[in-house]
Amino acid sequence: MARDTAPDWVAGERRDLASMLARLTPEQWDAPSLCAGWRSREVIAHITMPYRLSTPRILLKMVKARGNFNRMSDAQAREDARTLTADALLHTLEENVAHPWKPPGGGFEGALSHDVIHGLDVSVALGLGRRVPDDRLDRVLGGVGPKHVKYFGTDLAGAPLRGSAQDLLLVLCGRRLPPGHLTGEPSPRFTATV
Repeated sequence: MARDTAPDWVAGERRDLASMLARLTPEQWDAPSLCAGWRSREVIAHITMPYRLSTPRILLKMVKARGNFNRMSDAQAREDARTLTADALLHTLEENVAHPWKPPGGGFEGALSHDVIHGLDVSVALGLGRRVPDDRLDRVLGGVGPKHVKYFGTDLAGAPLRGSAQDLLLVLCGRRLPPGHLTGEPSPRFTATV
């Protein structure tokens, strides 16, 4: 059944993310995130892209990117981060907490995953200590499988790794976390150097 608004668990995550972003300083908006090469502002530009661009416009940009979604998404996030203020990005998120956007084939669980993971890209990088509510994190982790690990190119071989569920989710998504988030055999694959 199609929905014209996001379920409460998606809207709640977007509300929480907007509340966190409203407290960021200009320096934090320009600080690096866990997404390689993106600052907080590029991450939020990426999160809000589906609210600002129509499907035909995204498809046109995909054609220009020769069908490579990652290339198109990166270029768009960088362009939007240059042209939109932090206030404009935050306002877009606040105005669209109930937006029915879902990634192709991902459903609302995919939308939640998108928002949770990218929200953590910002909050963990900035050391904000935000904890994703367990019910949302359970939904995201319940949808993680081998295809996601393969998509992110994560190498899970080696000694066991321990950390919070949200930190391990970031590892599965190929992120390198700040020191102190993970225990087990140190690996530069998972932990950024200081």
